[in-house]
Amino acid sequence: MWLALDLAVQGLGRTSPNPMVGAVIVKDGEIIGTGYHQKAGAPHAEVNALTSAGERARGATLYVTLEPCSHFGRTPPCTEQIISAGIRKVVVAAVDPNPLMNGKGIEALKNAGIKVKIGVLEEKARKLNEVFFTYITTGLPFVTLKTAMSLDGKTATHKGFSRWISSEKSREYVHRLRNQVDAIMVGIGTILADNPRLNTRIPGEEEVKNPVRVIVDSRGRLPEDSALVKHVEDSPVILAVTELAPPEKLESLSRLGVEIVRGQSRDNRVRLKELLRVLGERQITHLLVEGGSTLNYQLLKEELIDKTLFFIAPKIIGGAGAPTPVGGEGVELMEDAYGMLDVQVKTLGEDILVTGYLDKGSQ
Repeated sequence: MWLALDLAVQGLGRTSPNPMVGAVIVKDGEIIGTGYHQKAGAPHAEVNALTSAGERARGATLYVTLEPCSHFGRTPPCTEQIISAGIRKVVVAAVDPNPLMNGKGIEALKNAGIKVKIGVLEEKARKLNEVFFTYITTGLPFVTLKTAMSLDGKTATHKGFSRWISSEKSREYVHRLRNQVDAIMVGIGTILADNPRLNTRIPGEEEVKNPVRVIVDSRGRLPEDSALVKHVEDSPVILAVTELAPPEKLESLSRLGVEIVRGQSRDNRVRLKELLRVLGERQITHLLVEGGSTLNYQLLKEELIDKTLFFIAPKIIGGAGAPTPVGGEGVELMEDAYGMLDVQVKTLGEDILVTGYLDKGSQ
């Protein structure tokens, strides 16, 4: 099962909206077949492993990181192919929470006389597919908040200069993360201040994934000559606006290739949960949020953040008016602060990276 998990990771960033899955076939103490799900629409891990094993699969044991599918999607049911291959036993790490599945695949295997064992390295398997598990059970993307700041908690100088707070290794880490996610989201303030292109740049790698770019812009202020609009061919640009945005400006941006998502405002802001639901309907399963502080706080306040990555650079910027990662009004009492779970710390070059998961029960 450890090998199956290692195989599954090879599909990282390419299987959405499907989960990452790895499979290993063993017979008489020998590994005779391996496979993983390479990308959405391609054969599933079990099928690749069965193809690898060939006729030797009859009477063998299949180890798979997620319950085999028993329904028709882009590909035929894996359970039928497992049964027809003559597999004797199936060891499953985790049950698929997809309502179309949720035990149906296991039931189909048992009904065919195949022995099934469930729960081997289950927590590892669930952690591997934390994005899929969140998306398939809530309909919302898994939201990762990324920010970089100085030792004294500043994201830029009081004049607005922010390049570069983090180290080159940290920036490469972020681009590798962009290569894995479905979409990046920023507020219009970040666009107006930095004019980013929000694409993926990894030295030495030619085939990279440029995620969808999502801009939260209640008043439709996105400049027509911005880097995003000029390079709209990189990947789709979605502009989330409210009734406060001028229709003629939106029509002009639409002609330039920008997709407009309109919604009613709340306190003159885009309703973020409604926006996430729209993104979920577009099968955006993993959303990377890269600022700014107002957007970060609103997502935090509405408990829409799942995971955080804080890059801390060994620099002191100072300035009472210098921006911080999370703005807004903040909490009044220390006991109201947003707590984190499963906190981990590592170094990237000279920077420190602190990751964790929002404790949604702390509020």
